[in-house]
Amino acid sequence: MSGGHDVLIVGGGPAGLATALHAARAGLDTVVAEPRRTPVDKACGEGLMPGAVRALGALGLEVPGHPVTGIRYIQGHRQVQAAFRQGPGLGVRRTSLHSVLHRAVVDAGVPVLPLKVEEVRQDATSVTVPGTGLRARWLVAADGLHSPLRRSLGLEVRTRAAPRYGLRRHYAVPPWSSYVEVHWGPHAEAYVTPLGPALVGVALLTARRAPFGTQLESFPELAARLPAEAAVTPVRGAGPLRRRARTRTYGRVLLVGDAAGYTDALTGEGVSLALAGAEALVANVRRGTPGRYETDWCRATRRHRVLTGLLVRARQQPALAPCIVPAAVRLPRLFSAAVNALA
Repeated sequence: MSGGHDVLIVGGGPAGLATALHAARAGLDTVVAEPRRTPVDKACGEGLMPGAVRALGALGLEVPGHPVTGIRYIQGHRQVQAAFRQGPGLGVRRTSLHSVLHRAVVDAGVPVLPLKVEEVRQDATSVTVPGTGLRARWLVAADGLHSPLRRSLGLEVRTRAAPRYGLRRHYAVPPWSSYVEVHWGPHAEAYVTPLGPALVGVALLTARRAPFGTQLESFPELAARLPAEAAVTPVRGAGPLRRRARTRTYGRVLLVGDAAGYTDALTGEGVSLALAGAEALVANVRRGTPGRYETDWCRATRRHRVLTGLLVRARQQPALAPCIVPAAVRLPRLFSAAVNALA
């Protein structure tokens, strides 16, 4: 394809598609490069926080799913819960979310090209993709947790933290709660998200390298509700989860979504942060202030990065990890404040 675009987006996940939708509605000539077939699935908890639901609504999008009214922590006989104060979240299959966003982008007239992009070149006025003829004034790297573009541009920052991984599976059982339940075990957390009248998603976050079934056995009460014959999808995995980028802006390349940096899935805010980042990125490109995007991204994600980072560090300390849920039980108002600060 010859000719130049205003914005070329590499990656057609929620972050890339939301960026494309904002860009198209801002009048920017936009194109998306995404080699995977629609809908794209991913191992994630599939719970949208209220902020993500509001952001999708602001884009005029309705995503089918199951209302989520709050977060519940469970450890043995102890449990504490906090209801969302600013409207419900939503339990939604990742494929459903992707399909709605993809359809909106196509309806907005944005081409989605089946191209894999791992290397780009840029000068003072544009960014090009070698061998494709694609050229744009700005390129958005929305190519995920293990972003090839982030790595090829030398923006990857090594982390010393112990790696954590995510595993996800679906079970054809009726949800027993409208809350996302977070079950705390000795080595992992299990997230149960209501997704439909007869479907729940179970995501495990752990530093252990062991099969899903083995890890689920660490939660005997939960495992009793989830017989193996009720599993309706294979196990999908993701990780290591923590990723850092040296900057979100590098010349005419801007990073968004997981490619911009990722702390952990523990607080379930990945999609919320991706949507907020997409809006901030396009607003700055439209205003001609791309250099402000880094500042806006840091401001929009600061609360998440601080609270999630503290919680993950506590989780990884043998002396502190068993105290997280008991502390939340003793301080329910603080727990509720933390949940709603991230909602």
